[in-house]
Amino acid sequence: MNDAAFPERDFRVERVAAPLRHSVTENIRYAIATGRFKGGERLPERELCELTGVSRTLIREALRQLESEGLIEVVPHRGPVVATLSADQARDIYEVRIQLEGLACKLFAEKATDAQRVALTQAFERLRASFDVADPMARLDAKNKFYDCLIDGSGNSALGLSLKMLNARIMLLRATSLQAPGRSRESMRELSELMEALNSRDGEAARQAATRHVESAAKAAMYFLKG
Repeated sequence: MNDAAFPERDFRVERVAAPLRHSVTENIRYAIATGRFKGGERLPERELCELTGVSRTLIREALRQLESEGLIEVVPHRGPVVATLSADQARDIYEVRIQLEGLACKLFAEKATDAQRVALTQAFERLRASFDVADPMARLDAKNKFYDCLIDGSGNSALGLSLKMLNARIMLLRATSLQAPGRSRESMRELSELMEALNSRDGEAARQAATRHVESAAKAAMYFLKG
């Protein structure tokens, strides 16, 4: 697994069948999450057009979506900038994330169908493979897919909505925590333990494994935020 800093990445949008606006939004989101744009940094429309290869209209629509998620802020006389998180705000997010993900894992272990378990296993294997690839977007996309499968298998739509509302800022914190030396390997070890608990259908063990994973991620991220 590669624990080095995220390499340069081409964020130009591929014109595929998926709605173009969604692709633009995703690419800007990942550009922020992988550190292409730092917290507090301006997001000039011209630069974003060059980065993604699309029009200003699509860029503005994407920025409005990201603003609604709390990933960017529009500052008077500066325009859109990447949102920043203080150490206290990050701690608050991790406290909520521990509770929500712990519950999601408990419910998945107890309620998920066979098909949902297969889907999660496939997503986990994709995630494992992504740590051997230099592309940071592949890693973040694989982790998002893993959590989508986990939420689906929990069978609780309100819980899923709550986690998705946190997702934009969780992505920022996830990228921060993975900067810690050795964190990638540690993260996969923790998730392997979580998968064992989920597959054994032990709800409480799954909740505890999820809690340990988030606590470790929080510790790694807080080190950088305080520094």
